Amino acid sequence: MLAKGGPAGDGPAIELGQASVVLGARPPRVVWSDVSMAMARGEFVALLGANGSGKSTLLKVVLGALPLAAGTAHVLGRPAGEANRVIGYLPQRRSFDAGLRLRGVDIVRLGLDGDRWGVPLELPWGGPRSRRQATRRRVAEAIERVGASSYAHRPIGQCSGGEQQRLLIAQALVRRPQLLLLDEPLDSLDLPNQASVAALVHEICREEQVAVLLVAHDVNPLLPYLDRVVYLAAGRAVEGPVEEVITSASLSRLHGVPVEVLRASDGRLVVVGQPEPPAFHHDRHADPASDRATHAHTHVHAG
Repeated sequence: MLAKGGPAGDGPAIELGQASVVLGARPPRVVWSDVSMAMARGEFVALLGANGSGKSTLLKVVLGALPLAAGTAHVLGRPAGEANRVIGYLPQRRSFDAGLRLRGVDIVRLGLDGDRWGVPLELPWGGPRSRRQATRRRVAEAIERVGASSYAHRPIGQCSGGEQQRLLIAQALVRRPQLLLLDEPLDSLDLPNQASVAALVHEICREEQVAVLLVAHDVNPLLPYLDRVVYLAAGRAVEGPVEEVITSASLSRLHGVPVEVLRASDGRLVVVGQPEPPAFHHDRHADPASDRATHAHTHVHAG
């Protein structure tokens, strides 16, 4: 089990109170408003919604990288941005060139670099040698935790998509976080790898008691593991257990138009009738806070 990265304050993992985000000035655009949610420590929560609904925006608010126009945001008992030392963050999936020689172990070690948040990592006192040893132990521990030891010394460009994602999750874990923010970790993976990564994240959540907020378009690979979901649409949010949120009545109220939720014979949820782009439409401009395009799966996803 990974040791925790140090104490944070008391309180929920994430708590938003009547929060609103406004982007731009001419004219201003309300991304979402009056959003209230509380996520407990050690809880596994999926953040769902269509392109442009503000999912990545919410992660940036949690990290203190984007100010609220109204309301409050507290993370691990502190104002957003003050607990980043104990937050592991995996941005939307990047692609690695097949010729890239950087090894998986090097990718994981980058997670110990505090430059991203301006937060230096606290390692044991001592000379350079003891600090190097501590770094190697941390990196090896994170790689073993995600089951990537057999390929961690392979060039990252030669690893499969699922292997790359496990190494990136190890990068987010290497600082021994109390909260994991994962932005579309299942995107672009085939179904077996989606299931494998979803199971891994659930295992980490339960065994390490790490709170996980995972952004997803398709809720189906996550269904066996989730405690709750937060669903963003039409500038608003609804949260609760999957069976209460992903329903025809709940989503129809949220979208303001009739939406039907069906359950396929294999147990997968099918959401139809919601106002969003066609399947596999690439929307690179819908959410100004997003880093890149995401995919919309209109027949088998919950948002």
